[in-house]
Amino acid sequence: MAGTQRVGELLDWATQQLAQAGLAFGHGTANARDDAAALVFHALRLRHDSAPRSYRLAVPDAGRRRVVALLRRRIDERIPSAYLTGVTWFAGHEFKVTPDVLVPRSPIAELCLNSFEPWIDATRVSNVLDIGTGSGCIAIAAAHALPAARVDATDVSAPALALARRNVRRHRLGRRIRVLRSDVYGALHGRRYDIIVSNPPYVPATELRRLPPEYHREPRLGLYASRSGIAIIARILAGARRHLEPQGILVVETGDTEHAVRRRWPSLPFTWLEFEHGGGGVFLLNASQL
Repeated sequence: MAGTQRVGELLDWATQQLAQAGLAFGHGTANARDDAAALVFHALRLRHDSAPRSYRLAVPDAGRRRVVALLRRRIDERIPSAYLTGVTWFAGHEFKVTPDVLVPRSPIAELCLNSFEPWIDATRVSNVLDIGTGSGCIAIAAAHALPAARVDATDVSAPALALARRNVRRHRLGRRIRVLRSDVYGALHGRRYDIIVSNPPYVPATELRRLPPEYHREPRLGLYASRSGIAIIARILAGARRHLEPQGILVVETGDTEHAVRRRWPSLPFTWLEFEHGGGGVFLLNASQL
């Protein structure tokens, strides 16, 4: 990398380094190019919306050194890029992230962008519950998409709740989002919601051991649920009817435990959602089906 280098050239080089390193992607970035862009733009303090104009800019030596240092940590320590930059994007919004929470990633983002329609009349949504909020990304995305709704964002992790509150403040949604500690429905005392949404822990023990190193940088509490992976999902289903309004809907991500969920509750008429931008393993039930 000797001599004057342009941002675009440095980005190409960083992409090549990451692609050859045998890394796992999917923590807010889909491939080596996305990962490289996140690291390069962060290290050079460039806005992502400045591309491709910024590709022609010369890279200062200090900036290049910052890029190289981040790449070394990404490759040698297998740390997801979002933890190195401290930020990621979800449903078109930027969020602060730390190793105290999972890196936001869920096809539920697409539901938020569509205001959960056509599954519910968005104009009639007053109250939303996000179980296992982590960084607060789903709760905040839902609040942006449903401007008349109030949102309860719950978690059992104190560090996650602290970060969720920080993100709520950054998005100036403190008057509409309540962040509180609750083990599933434990602290909700009979409250009812038009939408209950959750991306809960659902990774079974056998799969957890096989995950790439990047996933083991994330909090185990956010991934592992039980030997079968469906323990938290079972608790969400068990209490959903008591906490849904009569016309309400329940939306839960199950990931690769979809087949285990189907086997465990064969009589429930799950709607398994399809997404324009990929992803799956998300079911929907309305209150009358529970």
